[in-house]
Amino acid sequence: MARKQEFGSQWWAQRWLAVLESFGWASRLQRGRTYARRGHVLDLQIAPGQVKARVEGSRPTPYRVSIQLAPLSATDWNLVLAAMAEKAIFAARLLAGEMPAEIEAAFTAARVPLFPRSAQDLTTSCSCPDWANPCKHVAAVCYRLGQEFDTDPFLLFRLRGRDREAVLTEIQTRRTAAAPTPAGAPATPATGNATAPPPDLALDLNRFWTGDPAAVPFPVQIKPAAVPGAILRRLGIPTGIPHPDLWHKQLAQYYQVISQRALAQAAEE
Repeated sequence: MARKQEFGSQWWAQRWLAVLESFGWASRLQRGRTYARRGHVLDLQIAPGQVKARVEGSRPTPYRVSIQLAPLSATDWNLVLAAMAEKAIFAARLLAGEMPAEIEAAFTAARVPLFPRSAQDLTTSCSCPDWANPCKHVAAVCYRLGQEFDTDPFLLFRLRGRDREAVLTEIQTRRTAAAPTPAGAPATPATGNATAPPPDLALDLNRFWTGDPAAVPFPVQIKPAAVPGAILRRLGIPTGIPHPDLWHKQLAQYYQVISQRALAQAAEE
């Protein structure tokens, strides 16, 4: 397990390596582990359906490696996105840069594979003279992919044909469209561009802090966030300031303390 964590500490990266090993590639993959560990994989590029890289070997010129995995069709993506949009936790965790543990179940429910199902799903090539498939250079790229997936789970989606923004935008759009209209809210006009006139704010100043007596009450449940520090994870580590890593960790601690105090105060009330 320690060796796998070296190339992927998150479940989706470990799952990637486990799937490849299940193809009977375990011994061949081990040949490329050292190459990946020593940084011999250069210029790794991940695009829809294809991974390209150069790998330093025994010859002066690095070998050219290509790994192809067919992107999902538009129909398949529609099925998967519909399944993901049904659960708010998917959008929350993906926005925070995490791959939900249940995400593969969404693909399975849509009968669409997230990971390759067999060795035939992958087409690999290398400019080296080794006849083995995968050769150690291809294997090294597979391990580097595990590291890259670990850092950015959306690279797995990109390989399957959709980038981060496309996935998140589609999920949010679907969830917004499916959200019920609040009680008392004006209905959206069926045709035309007519909209209701904006309210006269001056008439509402006297009851701004008291609320509308006619408003429909609704329950409020205060509980810990599903994804701690989601905003910080979404924004990432800042640039242009001294010691950005330390600043980011300190701000994460502030968020944690504020959240704990807010929950404690809510419990008292």
